[in-house]
Amino acid sequence: MAYETEVLFREDSYLSTAEGTVLAIAGNGGIILDRTNFYATSGGQPGDTGFFERADGSRIEIATTVTGETKNEIVHMLAQGQQMPDVGEKLVLHIDWQRRYKLMRMHTACHLLSVACPFPITGAAVGEDESRVDFDLPDQSYTKESVTEKLMELVQANAPVSIHWISDEEFLANPDIVKSKNVRPPVGLGRIRLVAIGENGSVDSQPCGGTHVCETQEVGEIHIGKIEKKGKENRRFRIRFGSLPQA
Repeated sequence: MAYETEVLFREDSYLSTAEGTVLAIAGNGGIILDRTNFYATSGGQPGDTGFFERADGSRIEIATTVTGETKNEIVHMLAQGQQMPDVGEKLVLHIDWQRRYKLMRMHTACHLLSVACPFPITGAAVGEDESRVDFDLPDQSYTKESVTEKLMELVQANAPVSIHWISDEEFLANPDIVKSKNVRPPVGLGRIRLVAIGENGSVDSQPCGGTHVCETQEVGEIHIGKIEKKGKENRRFRIRFGSLPQA
């Protein structure tokens, strides 16, 4: 039986604390709640860590968060040695905010990179300190320096980042909004979540289920640490926080 979790992070990435009630214990030993602010591993972004606070003040440490039988069934995996809560128990949910915020900044940075390098994406992974985006990129004129400069221009422009929803029909009428070469958003759920950068998506707009900052300036200083050749026309860009080291 699949359970339905109210997924709070889809509308508010900044919700560091929330309340939830235990619906069930999953077959893999994870906790399913009626609602959660914990992001589940998806789209190259790792799941949230943190802890649940019980009524007596004790903690249940959460090692990671994953999806269950459906995208709306969120399963919170306990760290080793943690006590299992009771079904029906009310908990206060605390994500590791410092980690989440770094992932939000990085995920938005990856979207900005897809603007600086407007080529089909062949892979991506969001990390706390380093992320990567792979492009089908035949043009070898893109350098760490030139891409970093373009990225920082986009960051400093401080464009708003917002969430919008479109219907399956709207998406099917505009399939080019997908930048990934190999992964398509699921159709059949009724609607698709878009992350838009700039007024009305003037800078970028693409399907994404991840967590993002509200304006590009929050990304902070970033740079391209490395560009790797991963095939005849495949290039891997590694994004890191901080300024580009001087040669």
